[in-house]
Amino acid sequence: MTDLSAPIKPTAMAMDAHSPGLALRSLVIGLTAFLTVVDLFATQAILPSLTRRYGVTPAAMSLAVNASTFGMAVAGLVVGLLSPHIDRRTGILLSLTLLAIPTSLLATAPNLAVFTGLRVAQGLCMASAFALTLAHLGEQCSAMDSSGAFAAYITGNVASNLVGRLVSAAIADSLGLAWNFYFFAALNLAGAALVYFTIARVQPTRATTSTASAFAATIAQWQDARLRAAYGIGFCILFAFIGTFTFVNFVLVRPPLSLGMMDLGFVYFVFLPSVVTTLLAGKVASRLGTRPTIWGSLAIAGVGLPLMLVPHLGAVLAGMVLVGTGTFSAQAAATGFVGQAAAVNRGIASGTYLACYFCGGLVGTAVLGRLFDAYGWHACVAGVGLALAVAALLTLALKR
Repeated sequence: MTDLSAPIKPTAMAMDAHSPGLALRSLVIGLTAFLTVVDLFATQAILPSLTRRYGVTPAAMSLAVNASTFGMAVAGLVVGLLSPHIDRRTGILLSLTLLAIPTSLLATAPNLAVFTGLRVAQGLCMASAFALTLAHLGEQCSAMDSSGAFAAYITGNVASNLVGRLVSAAIADSLGLAWNFYFFAALNLAGAALVYFTIARVQPTRATTSTASAFAATIAQWQDARLRAAYGIGFCILFAFIGTFTFVNFVLVRPPLSLGMMDLGFVYFVFLPSVVTTLLAGKVASRLGTRPTIWGSLAIAGVGLPLMLVPHLGAVLAGMVLVGTGTFSAQAAATGFVGQAAAVNRGIASGTYLACYFCGGLVGTAVLGRLFDAYGWHACVAGVGLALAVAALLTLALKR
């Protein structure tokens, strides 16, 4: 395996140079991201089955499943504030190890309240690992490598959406809901093992740690219009993504599409193009700039929305491909921008960004769930479109 820290020592190289072993390190970065957040969206593939199991409405079950985003928002903010004092390797390793506990307990959750609490606990652990990894990459990568490193991490996130949903649907369909959660608990432990062997013990870089208090640093970053806009974009991106890929599950299993559980899993091959395009987003942002990259990505997602209203599977799948490709590419560009725009206290900036990002997911679930239950899929898609439009307006402020 490769050490993610050893090849990228800022003191030993120019900040505009590529570090050696880039391809192998990108692979390990992506795999780490995959094993960190694979639980986050995999459960969405079995939403209809969980809704029947607990005997609740789609909106209620969706809110419970996406309650992990609340835990992730809280953990992202707390870890960001404490980031200057946390050893990256120890924090990531501990977070992924603890993540296996609530994941396995979901197999026997007796009611919706317990299920929701366990999903919040999952979110706390996932976001801790996520935020610390982003801070580690921001501190250890050269300026030229940073866009690629962040894109590789977000690409691993994309892959977890595809593989996680597919595997979740397959296991639940063949072995039952309980074994689904046991399997993902094993993946959490595999992620901890990967971190143990690939990330060296690296303290937060002094150059990125201000002498001011973490709270004062957070306030100062909120006063930066560029970072404030980036936080808002992150909020809107997950708001739109959650609204699309949570409630489309119910559209797919209802007439006229009427897909079965295994078919629903295969639908998520729509994320396959995103694995490639998200990895390229970092290079595009480096060449064309952050703003054109995000605007182009949001436009691609917007084109996909009307296709998802057509009552034909091919059109819906095409719309899902475009929305997934657009939102993930925008997320990669926005995440990389935060790492570059925060000259100091990058760990705090990354944590704040993630807190806003995951708050968007929680708010999106609540708001769009109400729209879906009360007015149907068309109203839900309209809400997604509004979120994308707001993100496009906020992108105007992303100046280097």
